[in-house]
Amino acid sequence: MTMFSLVRSKSLGNVAKTINRILPQIRMYTSPMVNQTLQLQQTEICADPPTRGLILGVYADEENKYDTGILTPSAWRYNVQKTGGRMLDVLRKSGPMPKRGETRILFAIEPEKVPYYSAVAIVGLGKECLGYNSYEVVDEQKEAIRRSVANACMELAYLDTYSIEIENCGHAESAAEGAALGIWAYQELKDPKKRISIPTIDLYTHKDEICDIEGWRIGLQKAAAQNLTRQLQEMPSNMLTPTAFAQTVVEVLCKSGVNVEVKVEGWAVSQSMHAFLSVGKASCEPPIFL
Repeated sequence: MTMFSLVRSKSLGNVAKTINRILPQIRMYTSPMVNQTLQLQQTEICADPPTRGLILGVYADEENKYDTGILTPSAWRYNVQKTGGRMLDVLRKSGPMPKRGETRILFAIEPEKVPYYSAVAIVGLGKECLGYNSYEVVDEQKEAIRRSVANACMELAYLDTYSIEIENCGHAESAAEGAALGIWAYQELKDPKKRISIPTIDLYTHKDEICDIEGWRIGLQKAAAQNLTRQLQEMPSNMLTPTAFAQTVVEVLCKSGVNVEVKVEGWAVSQSMHAFLSVGKASCEPPIFL
């Protein structure tokens, strides 16, 4: 072993001893700084969920993925007045325009540090010229509004958004119907801690446009009727007995001025409805007909 090797090994040994001696001191002084940095990062990451959401529409050719899209009047006004054109620019850069039933959510699109609408959902409405389809017996424009708005409300609800405003998308009644159908969820038997918070929905309007509040109310009523049917369908059969079903229907329809006749087992026997009666014998609950 040469003299240089001996000197080098001794030097490395001294360096190692020095590092081992001062390493605990370095850890002692750096630990608070590291913890403070981690706490700061954790504070920045743990952001609040979107508090207020907005749903706007865009028209686009679904067969052309390079279509740049045309905003609805309400969406165009919001894009120009509230975002300075940034919303449409970000939407076009995020990929092809959303198709019918699809949603593109943009966050913090407004220039303010604390935006009024923390989440803006752009829904696809298809082409502007959609109309009545005689083969499917459906108005494709209204159906596109219902589907797209319902899907957007569901996605915003999953983000714990407590308030959602929806533009009319050309037909306030269809927009209201889709919104009320989208936020509905059967949670009566679910653990309260695991329930999805249901946001409030309202019509997004501007002072310079006509507000179709009557169409909005009609849409909400239509959705309420469908949601009642969904609730009765989702309820377990051991809870929704024939008697409970009849009571629910009578309470709802009689308030609307609809005459409901309740028929019991004796009436079914007089009408020779033996097939229904034989099925009902499998349960201890008496059969009831409305």
